[in-house]
Amino acid sequence: MKANEIKKGLVINQDNKKILIKKVIVQSPSSRSGSTLYKITGSDISSGQKFERRYKGDEVITPVEVSRHSVQLLFHDNDSYTFMDSENYEQFMLSTDALIDEAVFLYDGLEGLIALSSEGELLGVELPTTMALEISECAPAMKAASSSARTKPATLTTGLVIQVPEYLTPGEIIKINTETREFISRA
Repeated sequence: MKANEIKKGLVINQDNKKILIKKVIVQSPSSRSGSTLYKITGSDISSGQKFERRYKGDEVITPVEVSRHSVQLLFHDNDSYTFMDSENYEQFMLSTDALIDEAVFLYDGLEGLIALSSEGELLGVELPTTMALEISECAPAMKAASSSARTKPATLTTGLVIQVPEYLTPGEIIKINTETREFISRA
């Protein structure tokens, strides 16, 4: 597989480590002779260490065969999250350290998550692209607020703080893009 085929969510083998790719940034060349670079950001699945590297478009990369299956978050405590497979009801745990980026979207009973596993080992959890969450606190709504002009910070029930339009009030459920962590619309 060549580096120009890399996508978010893919698992690659780099220096005998399984790397889960979380972000791909394409850097186009500024001159004709330059080659396109692919900046990969991810994490080592076994140790949780951050991984960052640039690849040229024609570099060869070894992908790892990964199976995806639907799971539900049952509950979490201080050091781990417990998930249940939606098909066979098997339960498994992931450490809090392995889910640092996803933790601000997770709450007990959450469905629609995808678990990534390879060779019987649980690698991580993939969030849906959009999620509906409730606003727990924000500044009061303004009567004359326009729908697009200004924003205010709002804290969601999971603890995530994002910018929302001024007309929203606490208790409303909104849609959020999990990749950019931005407000999309009311749910």
